[in-house]
Amino acid sequence: MAEAVASVPLLRLNSITKSFGPVLALRGVSLDIRAGEVLALIGENGAGKSTLMKVLSGAHQPDSGSVEMEGRPLALTSPSVARRAGIAMIYQELTLAPHLSVEENMTLGMERTKFGFLRSQTQKVEAALQLLEAEDILSSRKVRSLTIARQQIVEIARAIVSEARVVIMDEPTSSLSGDDKQALFRVIRKLREEGLAIVYISHFLDEIDEIADRYTVLRDGESVGQGLVAESTPESLVEQMIGRTIDEMYPRPDHDTGEVVLAVKTVHGTALPRGVSFDLQGREILGIFGLVGAGRTELARCLFGLDPVVSGGIELNGGAEMNLSGFQPIKALTGGLDYLSENRKDEGLAQNLSIAANTTLSAIRKTSRLGFLQLEEEKATADRLAKKLDIRCANTSQPVSALSGGNQQKVALARMIHHDSDIFFMDEPTRGIDVGSKHEIYELIHSMAAGGKSIIVVSSYLPELLGICHNIAVMHRGSLSKKRPAEEWSEQEILLFATTGKHQPSFVAQ
Repeated sequence: MAEAVASVPLLRLNSITKSFGPVLALRGVSLDIRAGEVLALIGENGAGKSTLMKVLSGAHQPDSGSVEMEGRPLALTSPSVARRAGIAMIYQELTLAPHLSVEENMTLGMERTKFGFLRSQTQKVEAALQLLEAEDILSSRKVRSLTIARQQIVEIARAIVSEARVVIMDEPTSSLSGDDKQALFRVIRKLREEGLAIVYISHFLDEIDEIADRYTVLRDGESVGQGLVAESTPESLVEQMIGRTIDEMYPRPDHDTGEVVLAVKTVHGTALPRGVSFDLQGREILGIFGLVGAGRTELARCLFGLDPVVSGGIELNGGAEMNLSGFQPIKALTGGLDYLSENRKDEGLAQNLSIAANTTLSAIRKTSRLGFLQLEEEKATADRLAKKLDIRCANTSQPVSALSGGNQQKVALARMIHHDSDIFFMDEPTRGIDVGSKHEIYELIHSMAAGGKSIIVVSSYLPELLGICHNIAVMHRGSLSKKRPAEEWSEQEILLFATTGKHQPSFVAQ
């Protein structure tokens, strides 16, 4: 009898179906979630992963199907009901209140009172942060003062404070450094040992191999594969996800570069205390790697006029040097520069506007006549780019907020293609993108560069930089190494410079 009870899943989803208008997002999906186990849920963007988890977290009501907790029916009618049942959801996009403190965010909706007064839960909050090895995050600190990576840790700690039995993590490492990611994995293992069930959604197959016990693959709203991670291979998982094989994940650029089109001249900023200089050639794909806080994102933002510059300038196409002090994004756009933010939710997209509006917004004159917006032309432009980038949506009149994270990223890329600048700064261009779509974006980057564009790819994911770039430079505490051909770097050498600012002796001697 004990064995029979033990074999009952902690949580079971039976034949879940969910539609949004004419779009059938889930087609009879069943899923078993077991205590003391990490279940990896994988699939392309738009495959139905986030919708399924929103059903499980009470945010969406299924059209049909049922949910059971330890063999008993469970009606998840709202997020609060799910939370009381012991289900915690950590979304890919942050859901924190930036004006509140860390403790207020972590206990929001779980406040305790005595005689009408709030009771402090500082001890509980600090215990959760300590478990995450983040004791340096003060419970009284305002969340808006934290980096995205530290805010992500607060999200995870909030789930721990809620004493959840099932924790759903949707791309939890998307904004974490290597050290923070390993700290998270240690916590996941502790939670697993304590009998919690973890649902882990990630596009990084190496993470799944490291942390997950079982996997389930969704494709087009259906479950198409499941099994033990130990008995699978990355190739077999990719094939199940996209329904085809990929011969080469990281296609190498096969075109030559040209003359210098951007010369960066000793740019100093708050995060660039030593000054940064480098050249970008025509048709070049330049990768910039750095750990969280190294200044990689700040460099791109300074060059695009989003962050203030103390001193320094740029030369475009061999012209006169432009002082970056007081430089603004509008001037960057008119000068032929464009920028893809790592934070698509708050900066990269206007969430309340349609896909079509987001696609054409930064070059709205292309779809206007005599000051009037041509809606049919705007829609035709957006439709063409949505088809080119395989943006999965009902139509381009949908608000961009209705899309999955990966499809939102494709909309941000579509805007850049429509604007048609000459030099692109792409900060984490494949963040939250599935394996198949990553490959498509790599090919798109190569196509743009071969067609005459020059591209700087800022990324914390080494395999893609080593695979798709002509040259790579590495950030360390606000300073940038000299760029070198990608094939002359190894992961070890890049990480050595990123963590110490030094090269291996044999590397320097080359």
